Amino acid sequence: MENAIQHIRPETIKKILIRSVNWLGDAVMTLPAIGTIREYFPAAEISILANPLVSPVFASHPWVDRVITFDEHGAHKGFSGRLRLAGELRKHSFDLAVILPNSLNSAMVPWLAGIPVRLGKTGDGRTLLLTHRFPKSHQPAGIHQSHIYLAIIKLFGITCGLKTQLLVTTESEDAAIAARLREKGIKSGDFVLGINPGATYGSAKRWYPDRFVAVARALAAEWGAKIVITGGPGETAIAADIEHELAGDCLNLAGRTSIRELLALIKRCNFFITNDSGPMHLAAAFGVPLVAIFGSTDHSTTYPLSDTAIVVRESVECAPCMKRECPTDHICMKSVMPETVIEKALELNRKLIC
Repeated sequence: MENAIQHIRPETIKKILIRSVNWLGDAVMTLPAIGTIREYFPAAEISILANPLVSPVFASHPWVDRVITFDEHGAHKGFSGRLRLAGELRKHSFDLAVILPNSLNSAMVPWLAGIPVRLGKTGDGRTLLLTHRFPKSHQPAGIHQSHIYLAIIKLFGITCGLKTQLLVTTESEDAAIAARLREKGIKSGDFVLGINPGATYGSAKRWYPDRFVAVARALAAEWGAKIVITGGPGETAIAADIEHELAGDCLNLAGRTSIRELLALIKRCNFFITNDSGPMHLAAAFGVPLVAIFGSTDHSTTYPLSDTAIVVRESVECAPCMKRECPTDHICMKSVMPETVIEKALELNRKLIC
């Protein structure tokens, strides 16, 4: 029998290591698979191995017993760092490693750590490092990325009822964000419109600041909303441009929140306008109504997984190209007009309040 179809019996597994993916939005899309693993192995201890960007997503999460953070730019840099990390993992005596990324390094560390059962996708020179191999030929085409993660574990018998992209914040985190907003004049009953103009992967995914401004002005006037700008440390310039154009009639928190604070902030929003990005997936997981603007990326596999989300895009010949930077005229984003985004946002909000 091929390793790829050997089922893993839950009674044989006591300690599980899940190697997380490396980007915020991707981590959110793995949550249904993590929930499935939690239910299939109810007595097992589950640890998440993640980088510093992603590890806060799993803090205080009911499906996770421990978060182990690795730093490939510090203590775990290079091959010697991978050996060090493997030694640290070896002390936990894991029975099973579920390796969600596709890279060679992500499979090498569990192998070096001597974890006896190692499950993941084949390819990228890592096939021999796995004991349970999900062939690329088995990957379903044209489905959401979260369903691909589910397909990987399902091949080995790891299934359960439908799981959502469950995200959690603590009461203290919610209270801290509420207090921070209150200091800036945003009260608990105010309608908060989140504007997320950045996208970490590259400028090809980013809509234009002046168009975000037009949308923010129109929707804030329609809804009596308070505008809050979100984003990471690398997106402060874009956020500052929007803040300037809005003449300060907004709260700019881009680059001024930790990941946990960002979760609580997005959860507090009543509506969200965003590029295809990590915060888009956070908003979707919290059920925040949103309009997502897509251009260079494939909306059919990474759309916001939510019943209260609308994708706005224009069909152009060169999209999706999946490139970080546009080599031509950025027509995929230039074609998306503010009027379209405003119309879709108003339409969605009307449906939700009816």
